[in-house]
Amino acid sequence: MKNNYDVIVIGAGSIGVPAMLSLSQQKIKSLSIDSMPSAGQENNKKAIGGVRATHSIFGKFKVCQRSIEILSAWKELHGDDIGWISNGYSFPAYDEATESSLQNIVKQKDDFGLNISWLTPKEYQELVPGILLEGLRGATFSPQDGSCSPLLACNAMFFKSLEYGAIYNFNEKVLDIRYQNSLFSVKTDKNQYFSKYLINASGNNASKISRMLGFDCQVIPDSHEAAITEPVKRFFTPMVVDLRKYKASTNFYFYQNNEGQVILCITPDPLIYGNDNDATSDFLPLCAERLQKIYPRLSALKIRRQWRGQYQMTPDGSPIVGFYPENKYFIQAVGMCGQGFMLGSGLGELLSRIVCESLTEDDLRTLQSFEPNRDFVGVEAVK
Repeated sequence: MKNNYDVIVIGAGSIGVPAMLSLSQQKIKSLSIDSMPSAGQENNKKAIGGVRATHSIFGKFKVCQRSIEILSAWKELHGDDIGWISNGYSFPAYDEATESSLQNIVKQKDDFGLNISWLTPKEYQELVPGILLEGLRGATFSPQDGSCSPLLACNAMFFKSLEYGAIYNFNEKVLDIRYQNSLFSVKTDKNQYFSKYLINASGNNASKISRMLGFDCQVIPDSHEAAITEPVKRFFTPMVVDLRKYKASTNFYFYQNNEGQVILCITPDPLIYGNDNDATSDFLPLCAERLQKIYPRLSALKIRRQWRGQYQMTPDGSPIVGFYPENKYFIQAVGMCGQGFMLGSGLGELLSRIVCESLTEDDLRTLQSFEPNRDFVGVEAVK
């Protein structure tokens, strides 16, 4: 039948497009349905582009490690310049509790295979000249972590997936999903489609899609803002993630991208739940105040623009990936907690291995971290 597929993927963003690429590479007949006019037009284009394997949870580490391998080699293998740089990630510690938490991650490096080291304040000053030294106890540095353009990467993967036969239906809204006679029936505002497998990679709509099949996936979007400066000559190396709470924010992070622009973000406190994409007047003053305290060298840079997008949050800050015992053909790939872009490339391959029933031992260990029916107790140290 014309509208029959092996897999239907709901969503064509940070997770959906890499999944479609991996599925099509395996010659699996796949359809992606997205309500937007083209790929990556929801939160993928609002991501800041950081990709780190530095995590305290094995599943995140393993998936992101593979993402780094894919993205860092993309230009060499496929010819598309996606703006990749191996600038690294760093977490400075300004108090004893943060230092202890970060030191525990460094201790896990042999178990995870993570390239990470602990730097003294003097060593960190060489990577980030002018960083606040008062109270600095040291910092982690993971040199293989990096960054690239989410827009360019998603676009490159989209066109590559088309070469392998992937099919996308844009400007199409999912109205209803049923499962009967071992097939999913997906009704949209334009047509009806059928498949053996269904992957929910719908981002902000994760809970809505799940409820259509009778599942509660505990994903709630909250809004975050970012800003980007004018480009300047590169003068510091890594992404800097300051985990301290300070005046209406729980953390602050910034880095210089491949074009020399500095991208700034905070996590608001309290969180702002919902799908509102309007920028606020509060964000830049909060960023500027934190920036001038930790890295005054950036104070004179001019902000070019700011924007707002969503993190699809779970109670414990880790994604929901895998299937429920009640239906192993309905695969969740939701609740990325603001890390969809960094997880996406590696997660796309994992999703294809679930469909192909070719999971490795590391895959099984990874999926334990992301189990849809877990108790959601605990929070990752560097989520």
